[in-house]
Amino acid sequence: MNADRRPTGTVGLAGARQALAAGTAVVLPNPAPLTCVVAGTDPAAVNGAKHRPADQPVALWAHHPDTFADVADALDLDRTALARARHLLTEELLTLLVPLRPAARRPAWLAPASKDGWTLLFGARWQPLRPLLDAFPVLYVSSANRTGHPPAADTAEAVAVFGADTAVLAVAEPPESAVPESSTREAAAAGGPAVEPSARRRATTTLRLHSDGRLTLHRHGAQDHPYPDAAAYLAHLRGISG
Repeated sequence: MNADRRPTGTVGLAGARQALAAGTAVVLPNPAPLTCVVAGTDPAAVNGAKHRPADQPVALWAHHPDTFADVADALDLDRTALARARHLLTEELLTLLVPLRPAARRPAWLAPASKDGWTLLFGARWQPLRPLLDAFPVLYVSSANRTGHPPAADTAEAVAVFGADTAVLAVAEPPESAVPESSTREAAAAGGPAVEPSARRRATTTLRLHSDGRLTLHRHGAQDHPYPDAAAYLAHLRGISG
C-alpha cells in the first residue's frame, strides 16, 4: 500500500518492521473473522500497549517452523499430539494452551508465555504479513484491546483504540476467511447460526491440548462461534483430525 494511500495513523510493512526491531509493539491485522492483535519482540511492550501489568503472561507467536521446533522439545506431547498442535495452530488458526514437560530444558524466550505448567501459543501466518513475520521468528502476541474492552476488529478500530501510542499496520490485500467453508457448512448442519464467518470479527478460539491428546475449550472465539456449543465444535475438530 502506498504511503499516501494508507489510512491516517497507520504504518506500512517497513514502518512495522522498524517498530518491532526497536522493541515497540505493533497492532497487526488478521484475516476475517479474526480481530487484530498486538505483537512485539518484548512482552512488556505488548502488555504496555494494552495498559496492563508488564509481567502479565502473553502468547508466543510460534509462526516460524524453527520456533515451533524449539518449543516442541519442551512440550509434554507425543509425536501425534505435536502434529495435531501444529495443524490447529497453522491451519485452524487457533490459540492453544499446551502442557510443558516439568524437567525439560526450555528456551528463555518461552517464559513470558508460560504459567503453571502450560504455555500459550498462536501460530497464524497470514500471507500479507509473511514478509514482516519472517524477520522476527520470536514474537509475543495478545488481542488488540485495552483491558475490559473487545479487541479491535479492523484497522480503523485499532487506530481509534490505540491512537498515536502504538503503530498500526495497514495492508492493501483484502481479508480472506480464516474459517474453512467446510467448517461453516458443518456448523450450520449442527444447528449453529446461519451467518457468514466474516459477519462479525472475534478473537481466536483458545483450546487446551492435554498430554493425552484431549482437547477442551478454554475461551470462546471466532472459530467455535458458528457452532451451537463447545461439544459440537470439538466434535468437528475430532472429525478433521482423522
